[in-house]
Amino acid sequence: MRMPRSGSTGPRRRTILTASAASAFLPLVAGGPARAASDADPYDTLLARAAAQLTGGDFDAADPDFAAALKVLDTQASAWWRDLDRSAGRTALWADLSPAKEPGNFGQSYTRLRTIATAWATPGTSLSDSAEAADALLEALRFLHADAYNTGRPESGNWWFWEIGAPRALMDTCVLLREKIPAADLAKYVSTVAKFVPDPDRRTNIPTLSETGANRADKAVIVALRGLLARDADTLALARDGLSDVRDKGKNSLFTYVTSGDGFYEDGSFVQHGSVAYTGTYGSVLLGSAGQLIALLAGSDWAVTDPKTSVLYEAVDRTFSPVVFDGLMMDALRGRATSREKAPDHKDGAAALTNILQLADGAPAAYAARWRALAKGWIRRNTSHPYLGLVGIPAIARAKTVVDDSSIPAADRLTGHFAFADMDRVVHRRPGWALTLSLSSKRIAAYEAGNGENQHGWYTGDGMAYLYDGDDLGQFGDGFWATVDPYRLPGTTVDTRERADIGTGGGTGTYLPKNAVAGGAVLDGRYGAAAMELMAQGSTLRARKAWFFLDNAVVALGAGITASDGRAIETVVENRNLHESGTPRLTVDGRRQPSHTGWSASLPGADWAHLEGTGGYVFPGQPGHPDRPAQPARLHALREERTGTWRAINTGADTGGSTTPLTRRYLTLWLDHGVSPASSSYAYVLLPGASAAATAVWSRSRPVRIVANSATAQAVEARRDGLVAAHFWQPGSAAGLTASGPCTVIVRRGGDGMSLAVADPGRTGTTLTLELPFPVRKVVRADDTVTVTPGRRAVVTVRVAGSRGHTHTAQLR
Repeated sequence: MRMPRSGSTGPRRRTILTASAASAFLPLVAGGPARAASDADPYDTLLARAAAQLTGGDFDAADPDFAAALKVLDTQASAWWRDLDRSAGRTALWADLSPAKEPGNFGQSYTRLRTIATAWATPGTSLSDSAEAADALLEALRFLHADAYNTGRPESGNWWFWEIGAPRALMDTCVLLREKIPAADLAKYVSTVAKFVPDPDRRTNIPTLSETGANRADKAVIVALRGLLARDADTLALARDGLSDVRDKGKNSLFTYVTSGDGFYEDGSFVQHGSVAYTGTYGSVLLGSAGQLIALLAGSDWAVTDPKTSVLYEAVDRTFSPVVFDGLMMDALRGRATSREKAPDHKDGAAALTNILQLADGAPAAYAARWRALAKGWIRRNTSHPYLGLVGIPAIARAKTVVDDSSIPAADRLTGHFAFADMDRVVHRRPGWALTLSLSSKRIAAYEAGNGENQHGWYTGDGMAYLYDGDDLGQFGDGFWATVDPYRLPGTTVDTRERADIGTGGGTGTYLPKNAVAGGAVLDGRYGAAAMELMAQGSTLRARKAWFFLDNAVVALGAGITASDGRAIETVVENRNLHESGTPRLTVDGRRQPSHTGWSASLPGADWAHLEGTGGYVFPGQPGHPDRPAQPARLHALREERTGTWRAINTGADTGGSTTPLTRRYLTLWLDHGVSPASSSYAYVLLPGASAAATAVWSRSRPVRIVANSATAQAVEARRDGLVAAHFWQPGSAAGLTASGPCTVIVRRGGDGMSLAVADPGRTGTTLTLELPFPVRKVVRADDTVTVTPGRRAVVTVRVAGSRGHTHTAQLR
């Protein structure tokens, strides 16, 4: 496991996500709101705006949605208020956060104080304008300053509490209590934050480390609030300039596409911590914090005017929209956050939706209209976890203006195929479902773990396939990670060895496997092919895995599956969460299987299976090899109840799970490759949403034919669609295509000509040559990296060097 540099420990995101969910309330108009009147104090104006970002400003407390959110706020704040230790000899503000000197404890203490302060500043709570509460808050701030967080203490433990978590909550609390805090106290708090967050540009405990991505955005907000409270124009300018990285001439600007490391990529990828696909948490935090600061400073002398803010606008469509399914943030983009009990996919999805609507307030009209329709569709379709019940008053106010506006349509589900080459993720979206692949390589981590988080995340980046169904939005959010068998994640090929917990110590780390190939090609924004060479951690297991994405099916192939450790090797077809009491019907080759928990069976030679409410699975015969016949599927099935705890996978200081046992039922299908297999293989087809009858028909008619599945090439042909797709692991021929080297190829022929897509997901080639099995008369359009020699067997030359695994396309006749 690669660990970060000394002192660089992983951040905690719950506090910031909560803050972003209660982000800027005041709407913006094109170009920002009108400047304050000349006699208005600019600091007072912006401080009032900052407070409204936390409380929501004016709202109708009688409205049921606001009333419900007000009750949630009041309940939580009142509970912490009751438990607050106000005794003279206290060593902590709360018994469960003792001693207060520990970074995790004072960080969380400030967060709780902010919640109480928000309730105090919000009309309609039991603490509203309470003199007793205000006095107690002032004393609590003094206590934490004297005992825990002050200029005299050096950083220790997790840097994030010192430089982001605690200062953000402290500055928010000061904004809310600004008219109550004595000037001398406020000066001390501002001075403390100035020590630990002097600017957004550098890591204070590692001055040579430049801040990037979400961390930079968070610090910019903290510095801005500090500047407002200190009434310091230079500090406000420093915060604004931090977004664009003026100090280092834009090197780490949040408004610039990157080609390596942290940040937004033009293909829609988002990476944080150098190698982790993190759209769903860090990417959302960046969007929220940058959007909040833009809204906060709009119309002032410190307004953000960088013309490249359009990168944020483009990110909504390129980066976020493809990975949100009916308001759920896809788990393949959430990293170690999947292990957080209090942060399931629907809550991170709600945070992203909040941040998008916040950005819409100041975005150009065309962007804003599209995003509001998108958000309205997400909100309407997710009735399992209603958005308005997940967020605070500021976010509700913004959302209700969208939901209640009949002129804003609710956008349909996004469809299409998305290959995020720069973060090894693939998303295939159809009208009723979506499938996401989590891949990894020597460039993108197989997992991140640390600070007690994600302790069983061993196989999450080994080709895990997440199937999202519009009729089961709780699949991954309903106790999945606490109860699933972590050795049997859908889509993975695994060595059944026992694994030790990971990430139990301080700091965060990532595991980068040694394989180069991970990724694939996309054709016409509709079809896709992907591949990954599996080089298992701590095992001799090797496998070549490929996936082919069609309109209503996903074909999964595996070849060259080899290991020599004396352990069984399995490929997991499905491991479906049936929730607390589900008993959906499983049918295999037309025969209904037992539905009682504990049932298991070996089903050798099965042609197809169907799980009620999920879809079908087909196990087609594979092409024979010269020295052996096609291999039949060695299918196994299991129904089981699994009990686990969130604490078993997350012991984090502020994200640790509960020890309460949780039980869920699962239906698992897997293929057995035997002990220490030598060049084993598999083939199966996923038919999401298909009926049992349709699955049986598909199995008999085989509209998609597997034409190659070897260590040289894996290929399929869908004749009805006129489509051929292949991944070549080395020079060779398959499906009539001949490739000069490793590559992924998709070709589709139709009445209007043919479309071609080529990629080098291993990033090892410079120039590829393809020979097509049909004549080409002319080139209608081609990327500047593609050259075509027409003829009876056309030859296509693709310059793949430097393309970072992205797709090259051409249209031919």
